Amino acid sequence: MIRDEIDLITTDGKLDCDIFITNEKEYPYVIFYMDAPAIRKELKEMCERIASNGYNVILPNLFYRVGTEGNYPFSQIEYKYNKVELNKMISTMKNTTNHMIVEDTKYILDFISKKSSNKKKIGIVGYCMSGRFVVCCGAKFSNRIGAIASFYGVDIFTNKQDSPHLLANDIKAEMYLAFAEKDIWVPVNVLEKIKTVFSNTNNKVSIEIFKGTDHGFAFPSRSTYVKDASEKHWEKLLDLFDRNLKS
Repeated sequence: MIRDEIDLITTDGKLDCDIFITNEKEYPYVIFYMDAPAIRKELKEMCERIASNGYNVILPNLFYRVGTEGNYPFSQIEYKYNKVELNKMISTMKNTTNHMIVEDTKYILDFISKKSSNKKKIGIVGYCMSGRFVVCCGAKFSNRIGAIASFYGVDIFTNKQDSPHLLANDIKAEMYLAFAEKDIWVPVNVLEKIKTVFSNTNNKVSIEIFKGTDHGFAFPSRSTYVKDASEKHWEKLLDLFDRNLKS
Protein backbone atom coordinates (compact mmCIF):
# COMPACT_ATOMS: atom_id res chain seq x y z
CA MET A 1 0.00 0.00 0.00
CA ILE A 2 1.22 3.48 -0.91
CA ARG A 3 0.29 6.33 1.43
CA ASP A 4 0.53 9.86 0.11
CA GLU A 5 -0.86 13.36 0.52
CA ILE A 6 -2.31 15.41 -2.32
CA ASP A 7 -3.87 18.83 -2.81
CA LEU A 8 -6.85 19.24 -5.11
CA ILE A 9 -7.37 22.79 -6.33
CA THR A 10 -10.98 23.86 -5.88
CA THR A 11 -12.75 27.20 -6.24
CA ASP A 12 -12.33 27.64 -2.47
CA GLY A 13 -8.66 26.71 -2.15
CA LYS A 14 -6.55 23.59 -1.68
CA LEU A 15 -8.47 20.51 -0.63
CA ASP A 16 -5.83 18.41 1.10
CA CYS A 17 -6.38 14.66 1.08
CA ASP A 18 -4.65 11.60 2.43
CA ILE A 19 -4.69 8.77 -0.08
CA PHE A 20 -4.11 5.07 0.45
CA ILE A 21 -3.41 3.36 -2.87
CA THR A 22 -3.38 -0.42 -3.01
CA ASN A 23 -3.87 -1.00 -6.73
CA GLU A 24 -5.05 2.06 -8.64
CA LYS A 25 -5.74 0.21 -11.88
CA GLU A 26 -7.68 -2.76 -10.53
CA TYR A 27 -9.22 -1.92 -7.18
CA PRO A 28 -12.31 0.21 -6.59
CA TYR A 29 -12.09 3.55 -4.81
CA VAL A 30 -13.66 4.53 -1.51
CA ILE A 31 -14.08 8.09 -0.24
CA PHE A 32 -13.98 8.36 3.55
CA TYR A 33 -15.87 11.41 4.85
CA MET A 34 -14.58 12.47 8.27
CA ASP A 35 -16.47 13.21 11.47
CA ALA A 36 -16.47 16.62 13.18
CA PRO A 37 -13.19 16.17 15.15
CA ALA A 38 -11.57 16.11 11.69
CA ILE A 39 -8.42 14.58 10.25
CA ARG A 40 -6.31 12.62 12.71
CA LYS A 41 -4.33 9.41 13.09
CA GLU A 42 -7.40 7.41 14.06
CA LEU A 43 -9.16 8.11 10.76
CA LYS A 44 -6.04 7.32 8.76
CA GLU A 45 -5.79 3.95 10.48
CA MET A 46 -9.41 3.27 9.57
CA CYS A 47 -8.66 4.12 5.94
CA GLU A 48 -5.71 1.76 5.99
CA ARG A 49 -7.99 -1.01 7.21
CA ILE A 50 -10.39 -0.42 4.33
CA ALA A 51 -7.51 -0.29 1.85
CA SER A 52 -6.06 -3.56 3.19
CA ASN A 53 -9.31 -5.25 2.14
CA GLY A 54 -8.78 -4.45 -1.54
CA TYR A 55 -9.59 -0.77 -2.02
CA ASN A 56 -7.98 2.54 -2.82
CA VAL A 57 -9.09 5.10 -0.25
CA ILE A 58 -9.25 8.89 -0.23
CA LEU A 59 -9.62 10.83 3.02
CA PRO A 60 -10.43 14.50 2.26
CA ASN A 61 -10.04 17.27 4.81
CA LEU A 62 -13.57 18.64 4.71
CA PHE A 63 -12.56 21.64 6.84
CA TYR A 64 -9.82 22.76 4.44
CA ARG A 65 -11.47 26.15 4.06
CA VAL A 66 -10.60 27.00 7.66
CA GLY A 67 -7.66 24.79 8.60
CA THR A 68 -5.66 21.59 8.42
CA GLU A 69 -4.84 18.69 10.72
CA GLY A 70 -3.57 20.08 14.02
CA ASN A 71 -4.46 23.61 12.97
CA TYR A 72 -8.23 23.90 12.99
CA PRO A 73 -10.31 26.69 14.63
CA PHE A 74 -10.80 24.32 17.58
CA SER A 75 -8.56 22.02 19.60
CA GLN A 76 -8.81 18.43 18.43
CA ILE A 77 -7.92 17.31 21.95
CA GLU A 78 -9.55 19.83 24.26
CA TYR A 79 -13.02 19.68 22.67
CA LYS A 80 -13.60 16.48 24.63
CA TYR A 81 -13.58 18.29 27.97
CA ASN A 82 -13.66 22.01 27.16
CA LYS A 83 -17.10 23.40 26.24
CA VAL A 84 -15.57 26.44 24.54
CA GLU A 85 -13.57 24.22 22.19
CA LEU A 86 -16.54 21.93 21.70
CA ASN A 87 -18.70 24.87 20.63
CA LYS A 88 -15.97 25.99 18.22
CA MET A 89 -15.97 22.52 16.68
CA ILE A 90 -19.75 22.47 16.40
CA SER A 91 -19.68 25.90 14.76
CA THR A 92 -17.10 24.68 12.24
CA MET A 93 -19.28 21.66 11.52
CA LYS A 94 -22.42 23.74 11.01
CA ASN A 95 -20.62 26.18 8.74
CA THR A 96 -19.62 23.31 6.45
CA THR A 97 -22.64 22.99 4.21
CA ASN A 98 -23.98 20.14 2.14
CA HIS A 99 -23.43 22.24 -0.99
CA MET A 100 -19.76 22.73 -0.12
CA ILE A 101 -19.10 19.02 0.19
CA VAL A 102 -21.01 18.15 -2.97
CA GLU A 103 -18.84 20.67 -4.81
CA ASP A 104 -15.68 19.24 -3.22
CA THR A 105 -16.70 15.73 -4.22
CA LYS A 106 -16.72 16.78 -7.87
CA TYR A 107 -12.98 17.42 -7.61
CA ILE A 108 -12.37 14.13 -5.84
CA LEU A 109 -14.27 12.21 -8.51
CA ASP A 110 -12.33 14.02 -11.23
CA PHE A 111 -9.09 12.99 -9.51
CA ILE A 112 -10.21 9.37 -9.40
CA SER A 113 -11.15 9.45 -13.09
CA LYS A 114 -7.69 10.74 -14.01
CA LYS A 115 -5.89 8.39 -11.64
CA SER A 116 -7.63 5.16 -12.58
CA SER A 117 -8.82 3.74 -15.88
CA ASN A 118 -11.11 1.18 -14.25
CA LYS A 119 -14.84 1.80 -14.47
CA LYS A 120 -15.76 0.37 -11.10
CA LYS A 121 -18.35 2.12 -8.98
CA ILE A 122 -17.14 4.16 -6.02
CA GLY A 123 -18.01 3.57 -2.37
CA ILE A 124 -18.56 6.35 0.14
CA VAL A 125 -18.74 6.22 3.93
CA GLY A 126 -19.42 8.99 6.42
CA TYR A 127 -19.43 9.23 10.19
CA CYS A 128 -21.26 11.69 12.45
CA MET A 129 -21.60 15.02 10.59
CA SER A 130 -20.81 13.31 7.29
CA GLY A 131 -23.95 11.21 7.30
CA ARG A 132 -25.67 14.13 5.63
CA PHE A 133 -22.83 14.52 3.17
CA VAL A 134 -22.78 10.95 1.90
CA VAL A 135 -26.54 10.96 1.37
CA CYS A 136 -26.30 14.19 -0.65
CA CYS A 137 -23.31 12.99 -2.66
CA GLY A 138 -24.86 9.60 -3.28
CA ALA A 139 -27.85 11.37 -4.81
CA LYS A 140 -25.93 14.02 -6.76
CA PHE A 141 -23.45 11.54 -8.22
CA SER A 142 -25.73 8.53 -8.52
CA ASN A 143 -24.08 7.45 -11.78
CA ARG A 144 -20.69 7.08 -10.04
CA ILE A 145 -21.54 5.94 -6.52
CA GLY A 146 -22.19 2.23 -6.04
CA ALA A 147 -22.42 1.93 -2.25
CA ILE A 148 -23.22 4.37 0.55
CA ALA A 149 -22.67 3.84 4.28
CA SER A 150 -23.41 6.17 7.16
CA PHE A 151 -22.69 5.55 10.83
CA TYR A 152 -24.55 7.62 13.43
CA GLY A 153 -25.09 10.23 10.72
CA VAL A 154 -26.26 13.66 11.83
CA ASP A 155 -28.78 15.94 10.07
CA ILE A 156 -29.90 13.41 7.48
CA PHE A 157 -33.43 14.63 8.17
CA THR A 158 -33.96 18.33 8.94
CA ASN A 159 -36.54 21.02 8.25
CA LYS A 160 -34.11 22.93 6.03
CA GLN A 161 -34.42 23.29 2.26
CA ASP A 162 -31.19 21.35 1.74
CA SER A 163 -32.13 18.41 3.97
CA PRO A 164 -30.55 15.23 2.55
CA HIS A 165 -33.73 13.17 2.98
CA LEU A 166 -35.33 15.19 0.19
CA LEU A 167 -32.89 13.54 -2.22
CA ALA A 168 -33.68 9.98 -1.16
CA ASN A 169 -35.37 9.01 -4.41
CA ASP A 170 -32.38 10.18 -6.48
CA ILE A 171 -30.08 7.58 -4.97
CA LYS A 172 -29.34 4.48 -7.04
CA ALA A 173 -26.69 2.82 -4.88
CA GLU A 174 -27.30 0.36 -2.10
CA MET A 175 -27.33 2.33 1.14
CA TYR A 176 -26.69 1.26 4.71
CA LEU A 177 -27.66 3.65 7.53
CA ALA A 178 -26.53 2.62 11.01
CA PHE A 179 -27.40 4.43 14.22
CA ALA A 180 -26.61 4.21 17.90
CA GLU A 181 -29.37 3.15 20.25
CA LYS A 182 -28.85 6.31 22.32
CA ASP A 183 -27.77 9.44 20.49
CA ILE A 184 -28.49 13.06 21.45
CA TRP A 185 -27.50 14.04 17.91
CA VAL A 186 -30.12 11.75 16.36
CA PRO A 187 -33.10 11.68 18.74
CA VAL A 188 -35.73 8.96 18.45
CA ASN A 189 -38.31 11.18 16.74
CA VAL A 190 -35.81 12.09 14.00
CA LEU A 191 -34.73 8.48 13.60
CA GLU A 192 -38.34 7.46 13.05
CA LYS A 193 -38.69 10.07 10.30
CA ILE A 194 -35.53 8.76 8.65
CA LYS A 195 -36.90 5.22 8.77
CA THR A 196 -40.17 6.34 7.19
CA VAL A 197 -38.59 8.33 4.37
CA PHE A 198 -35.92 5.85 3.34
CA SER A 199 -38.13 2.79 3.75
CA ASN A 200 -40.57 4.28 1.25
CA THR A 201 -38.09 4.71 -1.58
CA ASN A 202 -37.57 2.29 -4.43
CA ASN A 203 -33.92 1.97 -3.53
CA LYS A 204 -32.15 -0.77 -1.61
CA VAL A 205 -31.78 0.74 1.86
CA SER A 206 -30.94 -0.98 5.14
CA ILE A 207 -31.38 0.81 8.46
CA GLU A 208 -29.93 -0.73 11.60
CA ILE A 209 -29.83 0.30 15.24
CA PHE A 210 -26.78 -0.90 17.18
CA LYS A 211 -28.12 -1.98 20.57
CA GLY A 212 -26.28 -0.83 23.66
CA THR A 213 -24.39 1.93 21.91
CA ASP A 214 -24.07 5.71 21.95
CA HIS A 215 -22.81 8.19 19.37
CA GLY A 216 -19.23 7.45 18.29
CA PHE A 217 -19.21 3.75 19.16
CA ALA A 218 -16.94 2.82 16.23
CA PHE A 219 -14.01 5.04 17.25
CA PRO A 220 -11.49 3.46 19.67
CA SER A 221 -10.47 6.84 21.11
CA ARG A 222 -14.01 7.75 22.18
CA SER A 223 -15.38 7.13 25.65
CA THR A 224 -18.42 5.63 23.90
CA TYR A 225 -16.36 3.01 22.04
CA VAL A 226 -17.88 -0.48 22.05
CA LYS A 227 -15.48 -3.06 20.62
CA ASP A 228 -18.09 -5.62 19.56
CA ALA A 229 -20.22 -2.96 17.89
CA SER A 230 -17.19 -1.48 16.18
CA GLU A 231 -16.16 -4.84 14.76
CA LYS A 232 -19.72 -5.43 13.59
CA HIS A 233 -19.62 -2.03 11.89
CA TRP A 234 -16.49 -3.13 10.01
CA GLU A 235 -18.16 -6.33 8.90
CA LYS A 236 -21.24 -4.49 7.64
CA LEU A 237 -19.20 -1.82 5.87
CA LEU A 238 -16.85 -4.18 4.06
CA ASP A 239 -19.67 -6.55 3.08
CA LEU A 240 -21.56 -3.60 1.58
CA PHE A 241 -18.54 -2.50 -0.42
CA ASP A 242 -17.54 -6.01 -1.51
CA ARG A 243 -20.90 -6.94 -2.98
CA ASN A 244 -21.44 -3.61 -4.76
CA LEU A 245 -17.97 -2.55 -5.90
CA LYS A 246 -15.97 -5.67 -6.66
CA SER A 247 -18.15 -7.33 -9.29
